Amino acid sequence: MKKLIVNADDFGLHQAINDGIIKGHKDGFITSTSLMCGADAFDDAVSQAKQYPNLGVGIHLTLVGGGKPLVPARQLRTLVDESGRLPADYTVFAKRWYASKIKKKEVIEELQAQMERGLNCGLTITHIDSHQHIHVLPGVTDIVLQLCSDFGVKKIRMPQEGWFWRGGFNSSAGRFIGREGLSFCSALAKRKAQQAKLSYPQHFFGMLAGGNLNDFLVGEIIKNIPEGVSEIMTHPGMDAEILEKSFAWKYHWEDELQAFLSEKNKRLLEQQQVTLINFGGL
Repeated sequence: MKKLIVNADDFGLHQAINDGIIKGHKDGFITSTSLMCGADAFDDAVSQAKQYPNLGVGIHLTLVGGGKPLVPARQLRTLVDESGRLPADYTVFAKRWYASKIKKKEVIEELQAQMERGLNCGLTITHIDSHQHIHVLPGVTDIVLQLCSDFGVKKIRMPQEGWFWRGGFNSSAGRFIGREGLSFCSALAKRKAQQAKLSYPQHFFGMLAGGNLNDFLVGEIIKNIPEGVSEIMTHPGMDAEILEKSFAWKYHWEDELQAFLSEKNKRLLEQQQVTLINFGGL
């Protein structure tokens, strides 16, 4: 049997992202989202999600991206920069983390605060994932799995995309190498997740083309969905012009949203006999 979770990341990061995710769930086939518990539009995200109980909501743990932490910056002197912001991306974090320049205690403290805020917001939390997949980095994985145990979370994302999967996306060499590295980390993290008795989708799509999904690329994924449970990661949004002014990621938010509103892709799901679920149905 083919089952599919479509998870929209970055819920709570911006009002336009929140609106896009909700529209993609209400009118399309987005089934799940993950909540950034320290982001500016967190309260709006929670309020909107409460109106749609079939939308699964996880916690999008955040240690990178240049945002502000939940814990006061003065308590995270090795994790944040001089302006009190988190590292810009996972490569910056990884270099400092593996050079032992970031204290483990600070990472635990920040992630614990995010977990507590998400679990106490009035929503049923279905799973854990993370911004830029930081939770599968060696060393961070152990922290996250312990927090899952402490807080009773039983499901997690494992972003191991197929080694040779391109799905019609013409990626740069750098993006391809980055995908392979993170997929390797995920393969290692899966073993520990199994030992911790956490569940995760067997198959993952949306890393290589992250931020660049469109109607065609999502259609190619649907046509190739294997037996078992798959997850597609997406980053939809409602107003690309506003979002481009706020974030320099060059994501195609509106194209990603349209891909999951597409009537053609809805028909493909039926033809391929794909059952839509969220992490609660895993």
